Amino acid sequence: MAGSTLEPRLIDVGAGRGDVPAGSATRAVWDAVMQGAVDVAVRAYEDLAAPQRERVLEESSSMPGPTRSSLVDVLRRARDFAGAARLLEADGAHAQAAPLHEQSGALRQAAEAWLRAGERGRAASAFERAGALERALELYQALDARESMAQCLTRLQRLLEAAAVYRELGNAHAELELLRAVPPGHPRRREAVLRMSALLDAQGDSWRALVLLADALRESPQAHDDGALQAEQARLLRQLGLDAAPTEPERVPTPAPPPDGYEYLKAIPIFGELPMEDMKDLFRMAQQVLIPEDTTVLEKGARGTGLLVLLDGTVDVYSGSGHEARRLNTLGPGAFLGEISLILDGPTSARVRSRTAVRALRVTRVDFQHYLETHEAAALRIYRLFTENLAERVRALSA
Repeated sequence: MAGSTLEPRLIDVGAGRGDVPAGSATRAVWDAVMQGAVDVAVRAYEDLAAPQRERVLEESSSMPGPTRSSLVDVLRRARDFAGAARLLEADGAHAQAAPLHEQSGALRQAAEAWLRAGERGRAASAFERAGALERALELYQALDARESMAQCLTRLQRLLEAAAVYRELGNAHAELELLRAVPPGHPRRREAVLRMSALLDAQGDSWRALVLLADALRESPQAHDDGALQAEQARLLRQLGLDAAPTEPERVPTPAPPPDGYEYLKAIPIFGELPMEDMKDLFRMAQQVLIPEDTTVLEKGARGTGLLVLLDGTVDVYSGSGHEARRLNTLGPGAFLGEISLILDGPTSARVRSRTAVRALRVTRVDFQHYLETHEAAALRIYRLFTENLAERVRALSA
């Protein structure tokens, strides 16, 4: 008899619902779950200590499916996302568990759950955010997601491989940025210098290409005698009409290079606190686009698609799309449009039309969302500045 008082008595909580120890501290949770009193169950679960919450999860294994489903709802509302994910994974509901792992901050578990659910793209993104870059890269390669491949290769410091992918994508400014990071003494430095020279020359910046080559030829005795570098230098000297002049190219005044958009992008207020590496990652994500004269760039009321930074040319901003629409402004190089649509999915507030041919830098909303997911510290800075700028606009309108 004395022994019986030390053993917990099992009480049937309903036909087919399972048994819970009568003296268990988890009893209040189970009673509420069985009665469908979700709010009561949530509060009871929140009041438990960590070991007791763990006991609830262990006890759930003996419960039938509908009861476990009810408990998952309780755990979600109690913000125990990891516990809810654990129960769902035990039942094979990997696609439902993965977002809960993400909410709990367990990105590797989320990635594995996405893989088990057959969602390789989402798994790759979660691995990348978790810092498991090699696993992310493997999945991106299998999916032929080349933009994401290039970003992973960059973060892995596999610069020339990343540059080659950007070359395939036609993203010259991103390729150039990566090649610039290949240091003197690197086994493939000559290859990087020759490719940079070709890119700069194609962009109309032959003077800078010439200076680059002059610097590269001085990096080492081997570089000084390199026939390929000498031949490229001679070609550029002839192209610029300097082949008969003894003047060293770096001493010749050079014209300002055409804008590539990096400085303009840096000047946008919501990017004002990004450190250099995050800023360069964002710049490489952007694509240069050419817009013909007299083309609608943005239509009032349409969904915004992302950020546009003007490099060359001008656009007119109108109050609407009809003939009675007023021209509100004319914008030129350095101006930017659509930054709000990077974060808020809403309609465009004005119509924009190109007055001349325009060269611009575009960051799409889809690419920017991926950037935010993989650059958490940068995302916090951007959201804070975005919120502050939005509050200032609201105050200005109220005044």
